[in-house]
Amino acid sequence: MNAAPSLSPPSDVFADGAPARLWALIPCAGTGSRAGANGPKQYQLLCGQPMVLHTLAAFAAVQRLNGVLVVVSADDDFFDAKNASIMIAACGGTTRAASVLNGLNALLQQGAAPGDWVLVHDAARCLITPQQINTLIDACALDPVGGLLALKLPDTLKREVAGRAVQTVERGDKWLAQTPQMFRIVELQQALMAAGAAVTDEASALEFVGKSPLLVEGSAQNFKVTYPQDFALAQAVLMARAGAAGSD
Repeated sequence: MNAAPSLSPPSDVFADGAPARLWALIPCAGTGSRAGANGPKQYQLLCGQPMVLHTLAAFAAVQRLNGVLVVVSADDDFFDAKNASIMIAACGGTTRAASVLNGLNALLQQGAAPGDWVLVHDAARCLITPQQINTLIDACALDPVGGLLALKLPDTLKREVAGRAVQTVERGDKWLAQTPQMFRIVELQQALMAAGAAVTDEASALEFVGKSPLLVEGSAQNFKVTYPQDFALAQAVLMARAGAAGSD
């Protein structure tokens, strides 16, 4: 594993009177089967560089993070070739939950404390911004549970049977879960072990053990690149941002 950058623990994150450090964990062991890409989607080029590097650039700009750990599959040598200045753990599992749980164990081995915070983020949510990450940290730093970025459901929601709409579902209390999702390492570790591999995000594991994570409003641009058409949209957003930055 590569060494994590040496940063002072954030002075503004406290719980129960004790300072807690902040870590980011990026599961990056997926195969990208739904994306129709030639190889893992997180390594496909967007605006001239692999998608995951856009993701990591956003986290690199968050000064309060003590380190970033990327979880890859055992045979993945992408970051060796890139000589990345982040921690790499080749312990990816067959499910997201397994990869995250293995990554939490790796963080503890690298010096994280059980009571530290971890921000788990999808590698394929490459449009996340440092501002959004900091918004989540500020909202959750003093929360007893932690929370996640999420977006209120904007569209009419339908229930389907055999390909036909049979019911319109009330959407007023419905949110679309995003990442990062921020929880204490030990609490997330225990929740994932209790909930099992079927959970699709960290918040659902906390919900399984009776906790209610905080919902922090995110952005529609923080979508997960999943299907072939998502690549074009993500590229357009990145190009627009680059153009705006250039005009400044």
